[in-house]
Amino acid sequence: MSNPQQLRYSKEHEWLTDAVDGVATVGITEHAANALGDIVYVQLPEVGATVTAGEECGELESTKSVSELYSPVTGEVVEANQDVVDDPALVNTAPFEGGWLFKVRISDEPGDLLSADEYTAFTAG
Repeated sequence: MSNPQQLRYSKEHEWLTDAVDGVATVGITEHAANALGDIVYVQLPEVGATVTAGEECGELESTKSVSELYSPVTGEVVEANQDVVDDPALVNTAPFEGGWLFKVRISDEPGDLLSADEYTAFTAG
């Protein structure tokens, strides 16, 4: 399993792109998608909603369990990926590409986000 080097990661298994014009993209990692199994339902935060770093903002339901979705940063949701709502399996098949979850205009970013190497070490346990 390879974690893209250009992304940053949370200990709740979300990834975050670098912000472009203040907006970053959020998704869950391949590690999390594999642990969940086949994802069958995705609930994302509403566009315009404020999300808070480390707090629940949605959920992912798989054939095995329901898992909370946490925001890695604080900000306003500017886009939700309707493609994953319509086809939740995208989270499993392309977690770092088409399976992204939402875009957020960042107002605050915690200092504890991990690099790809740090996240790999964290998940290796």
